[in-house]
Amino acid sequence: MKIENSVSKIIFPMKKRNFTLTIISMLILLILLFVVDKNLDPYKTRILNLCAIYVILALSMNLVNGFTGLFSLGHAGFMAVGAYVTALLTMSADMKVQNFFLAPIIKPLANVTLPFFPALIIAGLLSAFVGYLIATPVLRLKGDYLAIATLGFSEIIRVVFTNTQTLTNGALGLKGIPATTNIWWTFGTAVATVIIIACLINSSYGRALKAIREDEVAAESMGINLFKHKVLSFTIGAFFAGVGGGLLGNLLGTIDPNMFKFILTFNILLIIVLGGMGSITGTIIAAFVVTIAGEALRFLDERMDLGFITIQGIPGLRMVVFSALLMLVVIFFRNGLMGTKEFSFDKVISKFSRKPPIKGGDE
Repeated sequence: MKIENSVSKIIFPMKKRNFTLTIISMLILLILLFVVDKNLDPYKTRILNLCAIYVILALSMNLVNGFTGLFSLGHAGFMAVGAYVTALLTMSADMKVQNFFLAPIIKPLANVTLPFFPALIIAGLLSAFVGYLIATPVLRLKGDYLAIATLGFSEIIRVVFTNTQTLTNGALGLKGIPATTNIWWTFGTAVATVIIIACLINSSYGRALKAIREDEVAAESMGINLFKHKVLSFTIGAFFAGVGGGLLGNLLGTIDPNMFKFILTFNILLIIVLGGMGSITGTIIAAFVVTIAGEALRFLDERMDLGFITIQGIPGLRMVVFSALLMLVVIFFRNGLMGTKEFSFDKVISKFSRKPPIKGGDE
């Protein structure tokens, strides 16, 4: 009884302290976002918006690939569903008429205009539904076969969107999408995504997903329904991919099927590999690093005057240098920047509160 009381006295203050520090961190984030929104120019604000959107997309993919151990390459398809649904539901009737000049849009969508939040939720739900339809037959495959199948479904979605003139405006895409996405929408959604994914991973479902990742045979022998949990992970990942796609479409103001090729999935996969397969903290850090570094190296594509020599810009040199730097990071950090580790207030506090040993004292 005394042991239980002593344990509870230790654990509950720690939980209360972590909750307090989390609230303080949220308040600091709100203040920083307010300062950023008021002081940064549109270009820098746009980069930060992209960072937050890539956090959402990378976390949704890490749930499937990192925490569940599935090799899925179909994320661009779910993003396309989310982007198109959000755009069509938020565009005005007049703007739809201007876009669909070759063939009129189908009647149910012609005069439908919804606020941004309901449109974003509907986009996520439809993406999740598509993910569920794909997961049901595909998740019976494993390894490379699963990757090829999901990549194939992603390309099918893109080709369908290219050829459905009355629904998606075909290869012309959509223009004049309301620029609703701002710093509050992106970072608010990113924070909500982090909280939901973290709660899921730390729940019994999350432990089951990790067990499947480590050893499917052992997980099944413990009574875990492999197919059910894989479908759950895939569907939730598709939902957040659709939400991220919706935010991206309404940030850019224009979308077309060519935006959602395999290279987009590859960029997201690069973030989770760099941050750590199975680490929420690493994914967040890598999303900011990759997005900001990609923009910071744009000077390599332009003409540079160093005073004593002038270097002509080489188009694409930025991506060559960026890829080389990422290769070095991956070589020296094979498990990513964080591996499977997570940030914890307890670890930080214990590290700084650790007393140094007294020299010359008794052992």
